[in-house]
Amino acid sequence: MPAAAPPVANPWSGSGSTSSGDGTPPEAAPSHTVLKSLLGAWALSACSAEETAAVEEHLGDCAPCADEALRLRDAVALLHTDRDLDLDPLLRFRVLENCLGRRPARIPVPAWADPYDAETARLDALLRDIGDSDWHAPVRLKWFEGNRQVNRRTTVAGVIGHLMSVDGLVASALGLADPLGSGAPRLPAERTEAYWSTADRPPTRTVRKPWREQSHALVRTVSFADRGVAELSVSYGGFALPLQDSLLDRAFECWIHAEDIADAVDYPYEPPSGKHLNRMIDLAARLLPAALAERRRAGLAAPPKQLVTAGSPGRSLHLEVEGSGGGNWYIALDSPAAVGSPDRSVAQVALDGVEFCRLVAGHVSPEEAAAGQDGDREAIRDVLFAAASLSRI
Repeated sequence: MPAAAPPVANPWSGSGSTSSGDGTPPEAAPSHTVLKSLLGAWALSACSAEETAAVEEHLGDCAPCADEALRLRDAVALLHTDRDLDLDPLLRFRVLENCLGRRPARIPVPAWADPYDAETARLDALLRDIGDSDWHAPVRLKWFEGNRQVNRRTTVAGVIGHLMSVDGLVASALGLADPLGSGAPRLPAERTEAYWSTADRPPTRTVRKPWREQSHALVRTVSFADRGVAELSVSYGGFALPLQDSLLDRAFECWIHAEDIADAVDYPYEPPSGKHLNRMIDLAARLLPAALAERRRAGLAAPPKQLVTAGSPGRSLHLEVEGSGGGNWYIALDSPAAVGSPDRSVAQVALDGVEFCRLVAGHVSPEEAAAGQDGDREAIRDVLFAAASLSRI
């Protein structure tokens, strides 16, 4: 008899398995090499149904292929000359949403979202460690209104509900579900009160799961979105921030409230890394001129002394932040449109980085915050109170 023909390798098998006796290929996953070779056809929607399903399942497991697929799909979108070339910044997320739902691949998180990713993970680790009774431990939230500190009593579970409610503003800006539903208030304080009034009484540890799922969804969405998503506007009702600043603000609040929870349950908790702390301080410093102007309009700060044209150097306060995450900032005193300048500095304040953040959070008073002060006392007082006014529930 003639020699039997050698077995034929199945291109859809990672191990070169042969066909069965009846000629039917065995059920086997395609190899990485085969699937990678199909990415171009997949991006052009030229794959068969079987190939498309195999490629998309692979993209949920393989980060390099997922990244290549995104680049190819973006390139294909540019070939459609009848469409607007300003691509939707969320296109990258929508392309692979279904694929990654099975098992998310390791994806690079944008540097500007790192603090939020880190602080939500740290808080979640704390929450996993505490017992059922700890979720009902009393927590007193503090912030400043006008020239005085105010507070609101809640529980550990209530704090997590508060974080979830305000994070929902970011979620809805990204097209994700708002945890409070459609038609919910936009002001953070009103959202929190709405959640507290409708949640199970009292809130329990069950709030951890939806909060954590939402934080994961936010990080995943911005990780797969186009770079332009960083400038997407997030409305807080009375003001708005670019998404990259909004997530930094949410990281700051997550850390501050994690400390509130840690104090309530006697749990050791450290400040953020120096790199992340520096970015939080920088955000507060950038917001200070507008906060000072708002207090001036309300009659809570001294009138401007030397107005200048927009973009010109104006009278400034030198904010020197010491310790981890520290640095030097120059705060324009007379107009948010002016530029802070070392040459126009009329006062200097020195604070520890963590202490400055606690001032911005409304946890310490302006009178007791500054370690060192020099120069125009009125300017110093106005800036310290403006820093405290950045706080909110």
